[in-house]
Amino acid sequence: MAKYGKKAQQKVKRAMHERKRGTLKSGRSGKKVTSRKQAIAIGLSEARRAGGKVPRKKSKKK
Repeated sequence: MAKYGKKAQQKVKRAMHERKRGTLKSGRSGKKVTSRKQAIAIGLSEARRAGGKVPRKKSKKK
């Protein structure tokens, strides 16, 4: 069974393209994203909000 759905794939792809073009901005600060890992995280986060099939974020252990 696949971990990620089509929607997640599309969102991450879009985020990666935007990062490459230099148009991907982060959160409230609106700073330009240059990190590949951060671009993937943004794509997955958007897919989660859009109801895509994405595994849950790992919770912080106390």
